[in-house]
Amino acid sequence: MPLDMIMPATEFVFGVPRWMVIAFVAVLGAMIGSFLNVVIHRLPREQSIVLPKSACPACGAAIHFYDNIPILSFLVLRGRCRSCRAPISPRYPAVEALCALLFALVAWRDDLIALPFDIAFAAAMLSLVFIDSEHMILPNAITYPGILFALITRVAVPYLGGASHFDDLPYLISVFPGVPVWGVSLIGAAIGALAGGGSLWLMGFLWKRLRGVEAMGMGDIKMMLMVGAFLGWRLAALTIFIGVFSGSLAGIVLMLRRGRRNLQMMLPFGIFLGIGAVVSLLTGTRIIAWYVSQFK
Repeated sequence: MPLDMIMPATEFVFGVPRWMVIAFVAVLGAMIGSFLNVVIHRLPREQSIVLPKSACPACGAAIHFYDNIPILSFLVLRGRCRSCRAPISPRYPAVEALCALLFALVAWRDDLIALPFDIAFAAAMLSLVFIDSEHMILPNAITYPGILFALITRVAVPYLGGASHFDDLPYLISVFPGVPVWGVSLIGAAIGALAGGGSLWLMGFLWKRLRGVEAMGMGDIKMMLMVGAFLGWRLAALTIFIGVFSGSLAGIVLMLRRGRRNLQMMLPFGIFLGIGAVVSLLTGTRIIAWYVSQFK
């Protein structure tokens, strides 16, 4: 949806300048980022994300509320635990800052109906990226509910706000005339999931048959089922392209630094798929439009 249509709607509903809305969403993002740090730390360890209360991993001292203020507490404490002075991982303020930035960017481009759905999707991608980078897993506890959430989004957003939000809907509506827009959106979710997860599964299957080694984890496939269902087939394809391209660049850099040319080197592909999904969410439609325009 064009920004000139979004801005008046935002200001009308909230009665405040749009930059204040974006600032509020950014602060909310930093707070959500603090919670995501709990998810990133505990979920791979199969610990509860609710209890017990946050504590220092080194000494076990409970973290007081004034030491748990996103980004600011890390700076005030100079990156060390108040009790034992053990260093605090820079990942904590990084996640909080990135989440704030992502929420602000989504708020800048979204209408009010799509905003809560898109920031939830962005938060899920951020969690998966950091979990995969540390543990090389993409937990089912995020991807399975994420697929269900994608289906709910594909029904709710078109039903409440029309077909303008999703990249694939204008074309699909012309293919399925007479079908309610939310029904067409669900069809788009199924096609997107097949394009995302199905294509990764096929690539992994063919690579294993040709090379005899696993090339794709099931976590990557489930992640792309979620991404494809949420974004649609065009943006799912763009996500995979960005993921493969950025992952290849990272692999080349690592091989050059290590002085080894090992094509079997393991890289957490979920990092690059997550980056691709966020880029596709924020500006994927414009990238595709630019690419198509080069052939006209």
